[in-house]
Amino acid sequence: MLCAGCVRAKNVQNSMLKNLLDACGAALGFWSVGYAFAYGGGLRDDDSYSFIGKTNFFMNGVEDEGFWLFQFAFAATSATIVAGTLAERCQMSAYLTYSYVLTGFVYPVIVRSMWSRHGFLSPLAEEKFGGVGAIDFAGSGVVHMTGGTTAFMASYILGARRGRFEDHLGNTLKKPKAFPGHSDSLQFLGVFILWFAWYGFNAGSALTISSDVGGKIAARAAVNTTLSAAAGCVSALFINVIYTERRNGEAVFNSMYARNGCLGGLVAITAGCGVVDHWAAVFIGSVAGLIYLLSSEFLLRIHVDDVVDAIPVHFSCGVWGLLSVGLFAVPDFMDQHYGSSDHVGLFYSGDATLLGVQIVAGMFIIAWSLVIMCPFFLILHYVGWLRADSLEEMVGLDVSYHGRTSDGDEKPNIEYIEAMRLQKKKNKNTARVADNQFELTDAVRDERINGTISVQDIINISAQEEIINDFDSVERRDALDQREEMINSKP
Repeated sequence: MLCAGCVRAKNVQNSMLKNLLDACGAALGFWSVGYAFAYGGGLRDDDSYSFIGKTNFFMNGVEDEGFWLFQFAFAATSATIVAGTLAERCQMSAYLTYSYVLTGFVYPVIVRSMWSRHGFLSPLAEEKFGGVGAIDFAGSGVVHMTGGTTAFMASYILGARRGRFEDHLGNTLKKPKAFPGHSDSLQFLGVFILWFAWYGFNAGSALTISSDVGGKIAARAAVNTTLSAAAGCVSALFINVIYTERRNGEAVFNSMYARNGCLGGLVAITAGCGVVDHWAAVFIGSVAGLIYLLSSEFLLRIHVDDVVDAIPVHFSCGVWGLLSVGLFAVPDFMDQHYGSSDHVGLFYSGDATLLGVQIVAGMFIIAWSLVIMCPFFLILHYVGWLRADSLEEMVGLDVSYHGRTSDGDEKPNIEYIEAMRLQKKKNKNTARVADNQFELTDAVRDERINGTISVQDIINISAQEEIINDFDSVERRDALDQREEMINSKP
């Protein structure tokens, strides 16, 4: 719902389908090889370190199917983070492939390293890294940093939406052009659903509530999740209010910042929700709201186009969440859940060991995600499977890929016709246009076609006469003039 509300109306159906494909690709990837790599037996039949598992492929030998389903939900989440970032300009073919690779190999290796008893960073290992292992209770690093790192890299390789940072001549805009989503209601609905679902992730990561200890850990995780989300929302909203009031003399209550600040608070508390105190949860969420604002502005400055601001929310706030455990982990809570309080938060012990381990874990997550996914997206881009065609992007991916818009309207934008005219001049045998093959005026972008025109008539160059007959009188004269100029220019 959040992603659907953030895109323009012409891309809603496509965005929803891609999120569905993310879940489908994640399910198949995690079922076939992902779970085996994450939790399968090691190369030796003991608890020694191993990079990937060698058993449980295709769920063979998996006795606890409920645990598999719970872990699949985390895997699918890491994949869907990328979907929102790449919305409105990514090809359909890229989605199933990257979802499968991310959840089938990249994410499972990180899971094994930090959550499996065979992982070199895991607090469950016999020989714990740094004597404590990396603490990531429910996935600020494992889930959100993995998805955020992949999203940043993919968005950088894919490029921004047309007109976001440059005009139609390729000149850099002084201020990025805003592409507001078509529905604030859907965005708010998405945030409420995510907040509610987060209790399943965070409190559920206690794995049991049947014992007194498990119940206390789950309850603490749920309360801290609530407090951090609330603090993140209020922090992002009012920091922006103060900033805009001081800069422009008028306070602006930006609902987008409130929504994403709330999500940033949820992401940040995920790593430590079971091992930090309530006051620390409020502080973590408040800082997350500020981090989100700064990261979002930084992306605009370096011209990285993130449709839903997933990178600031999931990557930046995920980094802060992972580090915050090294600052605020309570000794009693660490002993309660992990069975040891030798190395706890810096503010409680003055010992920076846990903080150092958390930094190493963050660096490992970033490095592993980059090493695998960067070449993968570069290959997709090189073979032409990543970026949608420019004409498809302009008219909207709903019409281009699904034959109609989400409300059933099949009338394409007049800019599509204009592009096809110029395309015919360039190449009579090609129905697609490369990024640098046409230019459109701002006036054309805002016009709409009068009357119904079949999409197939537009795509089919040979149907030019039918298209011209459906134009109003002004457009008909213009189109005929274009045709006459083409005929006269032929040798």
